[in-house]
Amino acid sequence: MVSVDQERVNLLGLERPALEAFVGSIGSKPFRARQLMQWIYGRGESRFAAMTDLAKDFRARLADCAEVRAPAIVTTQRSADGTRKWLLRADAVQAIEMVFIPEEGRGTLCISSQVGCALDCSFCSTAQQGFNRNLSTAEIVGQVWLAARELERDFVPPPGASPGQRAITNVVLMGMGEPLANFRNVVPALRIFTDDFGFDLSRRRVTLSTSGLVPQIYKLAEEVNVALAVSLHAPTDELRSVLVPINRKHPIAELLEACWHYLDEQNGRSVTFEYVMLDGVNDQPEHARGLVRLLKGHPAKLNLIPFNPFPGTRYRRSSPAAIQRFRDELLSRGVLATVRRTRGEDIDAACGQLAGRVENRTTVRLGSKMIGVAVQT
Repeated sequence: MVSVDQERVNLLGLERPALEAFVGSIGSKPFRARQLMQWIYGRGESRFAAMTDLAKDFRARLADCAEVRAPAIVTTQRSADGTRKWLLRADAVQAIEMVFIPEEGRGTLCISSQVGCALDCSFCSTAQQGFNRNLSTAEIVGQVWLAARELERDFVPPPGASPGQRAITNVVLMGMGEPLANFRNVVPALRIFTDDFGFDLSRRRVTLSTSGLVPQIYKLAEEVNVALAVSLHAPTDELRSVLVPINRKHPIAELLEACWHYLDEQNGRSVTFEYVMLDGVNDQPEHARGLVRLLKGHPAKLNLIPFNPFPGTRYRRSSPAAIQRFRDELLSRGVLATVRRTRGEDIDAACGQLAGRVENRTTVRLGSKMIGVAVQT
């Protein structure tokens, strides 16, 4: 039996080898871990009593010392375009946000990795909230598990869908926080997302977005194979250091070298570079030509993101005409570029708008000497 002061193990936080070790510690064989994963991730089950092909005594031992616990939903909002946003309770005070974006043929879930963010990017609402703490692996995985349960209730596969298609086909770590600043907890979550007995997602359908923690990109290349997206937002160090302060520590040339290394190590197709379009700041033809000099001839594509405003920001969104001219300039010079369609803007669920609820926050500037404070490796 579990003593009153002993916490139950949250199975959502254990990747397969750790789960095998756990079931071994309570007297069962490793194959039970794979059965558990199929129940938890394949069927979305949290009640051990309902896992009917497990031995009764094993289920009883699990009930004594383990649980399947995802973050609790505080509020749910639905956009006119079908986007959903959940505010989730991280603890008694803190809250995070995740967003589901349905599109023809796929459904993308955008999840958070931290309560708040310490990177202080000047155009991002999350960064203005400050930083409280890293999310645990169970809290990261729990977002996907919870969203899958919520969405499967009313999911109707679209015409022409592949057999067994589920509501969530893609997972992106682009919500609150810098994933690579929470390396220790994010990497096991990525492995669970791509595990055959976990969520069984293709590595190309799991994307980690980073603002550019260069040492962690090199370390990621040794640990896990997922799609990589990088917040670039400027073609020069001078401008990027204003928009993305971590650039003062890891300038563009250093960042790009790490990106190409990641692709070489993981046999990746390309890196997606995110570029928020800011009126009169980074949307001029000379900025496009600067990007061409950086990226032409490399396995890269640019995702141009119309800026999504939030209260107190000093920035404005580039006009549709300016964004189109910028894209055309890139394409005409041999750099692949697409324009991201803004979704969920009416419920503040668009890129850069997630704010959650961050209390007891510490404003840590990762571009400064305090970088070690918030980076967990």
